[in-house]
Amino acid sequence: MFFLGQLISLPGNWIQSIAMGWLVFRLTDSAFLLGVVGFASQIPAFFITPLAGVYADKIERRKTLIITQSVSMITALFLAFMIFTDYISVPIIIVAAMVNGVANAIDNPFRHAFLVNMIDNRIDLPNAIALNSTMYNSARFIGPPIGGFLVAYAGEAVCFLTNGLSYIAVIISLIMMKLKAFEKQTDEKSVFSELFEGFRYAYETAHLRILIILIVVVSLIGLPFQVFMPVFAKNILQGDSQTLGILTGALGAGALTGALVLANKSGINRFPTIILTSALMFGGGLLIFTLSEALYISIAALIVTGFGMVILFAACNTLLQTMVRETMRGRIVSLYSMSFMGFTPIGSILLGTVTELIGLQNTLSITSALCLIVAIWYYKHLGSIKTALIDYQNAQK
Repeated sequence: MFFLGQLISLPGNWIQSIAMGWLVFRLTDSAFLLGVVGFASQIPAFFITPLAGVYADKIERRKTLIITQSVSMITALFLAFMIFTDYISVPIIIVAAMVNGVANAIDNPFRHAFLVNMIDNRIDLPNAIALNSTMYNSARFIGPPIGGFLVAYAGEAVCFLTNGLSYIAVIISLIMMKLKAFEKQTDEKSVFSELFEGFRYAYETAHLRILIILIVVVSLIGLPFQVFMPVFAKNILQGDSQTLGILTGALGAGALTGALVLANKSGINRFPTIILTSALMFGGGLLIFTLSEALYISIAALIVTGFGMVILFAACNTLLQTMVRETMRGRIVSLYSMSFMGFTPIGSILLGTVTELIGLQNTLSITSALCLIVAIWYYKHLGSIKTALIDYQNAQK
């Protein structure tokens, strides 16, 4: 039921993402405002996701997911209405993006932690995480080309309407699931003390700290490139909304391939080394894409970038969730979510500002090189990650 609902809903998210970026760039012709909208949609994660992670360990996850999905549905339908009636404006888009960002900031740690409620044996968790990533990236592959086609031939409003209606499937699937009765925790600690406890646990546990730092840096300087894809499609590659859909679809094709490769892994012993390889692929592929002015080279580079990106984040997520105390799961998942959702908007606004000064290609070529440098930094800590994994596996025997 979870898979069916998500497979219907997630492509709608990517259709809307294509329409949102193209709409903002069509209205403003500004890379900076693209960064602002990206910032508005993701910055709530920086502040809300850590708190949501605490509650993900305390309250029923399914009911919360139904609420967050409903809010996202209403937001998409509202934007569709505003475009259909020609009342749409950039301030309205920014406010709607922020509302949707709040819903996603709450939804993400609950959805990741909810995976545990759907499996009977914790040994299946790495495969469940990888399959969840496969589903997400299947949508990333399918949705953008459809979004580009719909924008070109039906308009942005149809994209938002399509996404809004797609949420019905995931909401129904969540309602219909049969799960064990939720057992409410009776812990009397305050939310902020538990939040601080989660931060301290992550900081004092070396392997968790290294993985989270890697995610934070790549999210801050690497992932924001996705916000500027309309600029590459229109100004650098001289294309249109369909070009944008093709580029985003190429990124999704690489990501889907990476997710499938990871889903077929029977164990996690090689994950520390896989993370290093994927980080190098992400930085290298992004650097080639940034410098390319030929469509086919850009497509090939994005396939490599997407492959490295999804394996990097999914493998880090798997190791974090595998080598964590059960009572800390929601909080560590929230730190993971905050790391890539919360720091990406900060990077978007920073890179958007720098782009106005030195140009988009120059800005992203510098950040791509920095991603390669942080991969080398991770390599120096690879031994400690492997040791921690061996210690964890020995403790489970």
